[in-house]
Amino acid sequence: MIRRTLENRVVESLQRFPIVGIIGARQVGKTTLAKKLQTRVPRSIYLDLELPSDLIKLQEPELYLRQHADKLVILDEIQRMPELFSLLRSLVDQDRRPGRFLLLGSSSPKVIKDAAESLAGRIVYHELSPFLLEEIASGEPQKDFQKLWLRGGFPESFLSPDETTSFQWREAFIRSFLERDLPLMGIRIPPLRIHRFWTMLAHYHGQLFNASQLSNALDLSSVTVKNYLEILHQAFIVRVLLPFHANVKKRLVKTPKMYFRDTGLLHSLLNIRSFEELQSHPIVGHSFEGFVLEQVIHSIPDFFDAFFYRTAAGAELDLLLIMGNRCRVGIEVKYSLAPRMSKSFRNAFEDVQVKLGLVVYPGEEIFPLDNAVFAYPVTRLPHLVDFFHEQGVL
Repeated sequence: MIRRTLENRVVESLQRFPIVGIIGARQVGKTTLAKKLQTRVPRSIYLDLELPSDLIKLQEPELYLRQHADKLVILDEIQRMPELFSLLRSLVDQDRRPGRFLLLGSSSPKVIKDAAESLAGRIVYHELSPFLLEEIASGEPQKDFQKLWLRGGFPESFLSPDETTSFQWREAFIRSFLERDLPLMGIRIPPLRIHRFWTMLAHYHGQLFNASQLSNALDLSSVTVKNYLEILHQAFIVRVLLPFHANVKKRLVKTPKMYFRDTGLLHSLLNIRSFEELQSHPIVGHSFEGFVLEQVIHSIPDFFDAFFYRTAAGAELDLLLIMGNRCRVGIEVKYSLAPRMSKSFRNAFEDVQVKLGLVVYPGEEIFPLDNAVFAYPVTRLPHLVDFFHEQGVL
């Protein structure tokens, strides 16, 4: 079994907070992680709110939960019973002991909104991402990277015995999400149209999001298209990366960029079935950029904020990491074995006065490109924080 890096952080939170939430996309491994945590918590019970047998136990929820007040109660798919939030708040207010409840929620903006309103100050959240490079290390970094990039990090997809089975799982996941999950989240249009919406989004991966073009193609209003994108963002399917607005005398791009969080889903929507097909596809550069983006964001401490930077004159950083009010790290992503510091990167580096610059590439060595700018291998991203310490960023 692959050990998730989030496991120890959740255990630490259970020792400090009365309620801990694990959120993330469906099928990303939240249930598996919760059951693994049960082996580390001596007294715990697990309830799956999608199972009728477990729902019956909660016909009188206050009575049941009070009977198990001395245990960690794990509630999976908590969005199925949003009425529990106010009860959990009352129970916790009566007894603030840490480690009382572990809530698992997926693919529902409502669960986050309701919990934020009802459980403010009583809960800490952790997002479980698809597999990361550091979690699947097998001793062959290049093979690990290529497999994770192509298949994505959903456990069933990554661990499939072959590429065909992995692709079939992702197709089934997409169908289930379109036909079952999206209607529950308020997107009530025919599956064929929403599949077309997803496919069109796949072609915008890594680019500025143009709601007008999508609305015209789908015969929907721009407001509706933006609303659908926001729902997919909250459901952990896409990432909307906002532009950084520095206090510089530049004309800045204000439109966000859009990425699929899991490159395996992206490749399925574009019918890319093998690594060879990926290499020859026009999306390869943007796909690699999205892969690097997710690995970086999930590898750095939570006190970093992530943006991109672009001016109308062409200065650009694919990823800008901010700590407090200071620009710490600027990242450019290049799918090339001979990375160079581009003019757009150099200009952006000077605009926002970044302390450290990285050009992430698919090679194997770290080497300097300029003063405080390094070529950095994608396979070394699990050690990125160590490199930050070495360079005095942290």
